[in-house]
Amino acid sequence: MATQVPVKKHTENPEQSLRPSTMIEEMERWAEELFPRKWGRPLPIEGEFWRTTAPQIDVVERDDEIEVCAAVSGFSKKDLDVSATDNTVTIRGSKKSESEEEKGDYFRREIHAEDFMRTVRLPALVDDTKAKATIKDGMLKLTLPKVEKTERHSLTIEDA
Repeated sequence: MATQVPVKKHTENPEQSLRPSTMIEEMERWAEELFPRKWGRPLPIEGEFWRTTAPQIDVVERDDEIEVCAAVSGFSKKDLDVSATDNTVTIRGSKKSESEEEKGDYFRREIHAEDFMRTVRLPALVDDTKAKATIKDGMLKLTLPKVEKTERHSLTIEDA
């Protein structure tokens, strides 16, 4: 059974747009517009370096909701902080390494804890007050209902 993760309302501040993770997201978006994935090329910024510092994320847009899935293997509900605005989701993870107190000389040490923060811009406006988050088998799943769309109305142009 999936565990519920609280989603907090996040208030954006102007300095947030200057964070490196936000700039990376923007560069990825620009590169995707220039070179769509259907052309089969991997972006240099999609390399192993970026994957180790932040979770891989899928964003799926449906008719009435947006679903964000993040691979947070090794993190539990208590290690994660999820916040949302009407057009972004921020996932933070903080975990201490369980093997930090091990005694002895390591021959190889690859298991370590790393803090991360990832902000994702959403493809549509959502009602962040109704967002739901669950975690199961290392996958964090956020379901964000879209804001009801307003219909476009034609305006009559009058003579001045």
